[in-house]
Amino acid sequence: MISFLWLVPLFPFVGSFLLIVAGRSLPKKMVAWIGTGSVGAAALIVMAIGVEFMLSPADIYVQPVWHWFNAGGLTTDFALHLDALSMIFIFVITFVGFLIHVFSVEFMAGDDGFARYFAYLNLFVCSMLLLVLADNLVMLYLGWEGVGLCSYLLIGFWYKEKQNGYAARKAFIITRVGDTAMAIGLFLLFSIFNTLNIQEIASEATQTWTNGAQMAVIVALLLLGGAVGKSAQLPLQNWLPDAMAGPSPVSALIHAATMVTAGVYLIARMHVIFELAPVARMAVGVVGAVTLLLAGCSALTQFDLKRVLAYSTISQIGYMFLALGAGAWYAAVFHFMIHAFFKALLFLAAGVVIEAQHHEHNMFRMGGLKDKLPFVYWTFLIGSASLAALPLVTAGFYSKDQIVWLSFAGEHGNSLFFTAALLGAFLTSIYTARMVILTFHGESKTPVGRRPGMHMTVPLGILALLSIAGGFIELPHTFGHITLLSDFLAPVLPSTLLRNGVESSEWIVQVIAGVVALSGVYVGYVLYLARPGLHERIRLQLPAVHQLWYAGWGFDVLYETLFVKPFVWLATVNRNDIIDKVYEGLASLSIALHRTFAASQSGVMRWYVLGIVFGAIVIITLGLLI
Repeated sequence: MISFLWLVPLFPFVGSFLLIVAGRSLPKKMVAWIGTGSVGAAALIVMAIGVEFMLSPADIYVQPVWHWFNAGGLTTDFALHLDALSMIFIFVITFVGFLIHVFSVEFMAGDDGFARYFAYLNLFVCSMLLLVLADNLVMLYLGWEGVGLCSYLLIGFWYKEKQNGYAARKAFIITRVGDTAMAIGLFLLFSIFNTLNIQEIASEATQTWTNGAQMAVIVALLLLGGAVGKSAQLPLQNWLPDAMAGPSPVSALIHAATMVTAGVYLIARMHVIFELAPVARMAVGVVGAVTLLLAGCSALTQFDLKRVLAYSTISQIGYMFLALGAGAWYAAVFHFMIHAFFKALLFLAAGVVIEAQHHEHNMFRMGGLKDKLPFVYWTFLIGSASLAALPLVTAGFYSKDQIVWLSFAGEHGNSLFFTAALLGAFLTSIYTARMVILTFHGESKTPVGRRPGMHMTVPLGILALLSIAGGFIELPHTFGHITLLSDFLAPVLPSTLLRNGVESSEWIVQVIAGVVALSGVYVGYVLYLARPGLHERIRLQLPAVHQLWYAGWGFDVLYETLFVKPFVWLATVNRNDIIDKVYEGLASLSIALHRTFAASQSGVMRWYVLGIVFGAIVIITLGLLI
């Protein structure tokens, strides 16, 4: 089945192409079959390939599809690269993506842009698959920009509303900043190694650069620039909360299985360069640690249910960056997979809630849905428990516990990373409890409208099951040394070395992490259920802090002041410069000549005859003289 790897990105691409060309003329049922079936077929092939790949002795499988181009010394093939890392990513992309497509069939049923929606969604999945299966950085960059384009199209899907177009442009422009840094990094890599093949770069880098080499640090930091843009990390994180303007399944796809995890994949894939650049690797960890704390604080103050989840995504991706910076490579990938399960579940369930509440997003205007939407409540509660990392019973505990443990005990871990991981876990538990209590408990403030059907509830049930059981593929060492995922990733990612004398303290860290998670849930319970007036008194006593956190720490205002307003001012001042005068002069000359020649078209026959005679005389005279 591995030989059919090329079909995995092809099926979503064909589905997108068919829907773009003929989608408007097809019945909605056919559109749903094409859009959902193409991703479902890709998921089935991935599962079959996964079984064969795990039984195969080969660690890497490369499938050339065609020779792409040869220009300026750069020879590039359109080739697919499959190893343990890309295997995990394509499984999550296709499987979770398929569930989101199934959910969308019912969620978007009444929308006029039904075919356009599935065309964009298919192209999104195809782009992400190309990104993670790329054998070279040119093809990876093609997928990288593809997901950027699709995110723009999907965030601004309901383009008739002005704020949706603004959110789409904001996401596109801010991520372009990181993409520019990444492109410069690729230029440097080609100038040094004369290739952009990932495996060749990884092999030659260890021979060309010594540990801490300046050029390795520069390239790694440029790649980090691309990663922070796509994965919404500090300082380019402020586009993601506004990306909630798109439909809820789009939010699930962007946050769980595709775009925002691209930066995590890039750093993990190029881990050789980051290992040769300790400064850059430490910068990855610092970015992740600071981001997870800032986003966690902002999530505590949001009223919009989807914005809480958006800041939660920023924070959880921060955990993955922290793990990468601490050298806990497989822990970051593990948390990526589990996060995809529970975050897709939460966004889809949030979409059901918002639809049932007549498109109300404010959690303080919800409440009382526990008994009115019982299935949605229990699935949302399972996803929330996994997000809060409730100990022993949720997958999120096992994935986040690995990061907390290795940030303390790993060779590249430190007390700052460990403290940030614990404090972030505490904040996560508080805002998660707050979200569940405000949405589902208390008195009902808005009547329930649309209720979910099977197309919505089945994906929620599957994702809820994975949000519980998914963590057991990688039990902590103290539970029997079962490390299936880390063993699977061992041929691709380096193992995490522990500092001397810390092995016996793993269970202590696990207990601390569990207590922190439960304490956060208890604080949320006290503030928003047991003593509901207390949180309002705290907010009134700290209005400036609340406003700062609510505004995302003021990054929008900062960038508006530093970049947008100066650019607009310069554009205004420069409107009538000498260059513009030249082009304005050309335009004025063209208009004047047009008016002159137009005057000759008077419609009077004798003037036309006179003009012909005059022209003939001139031509004959010139002929005689010359």
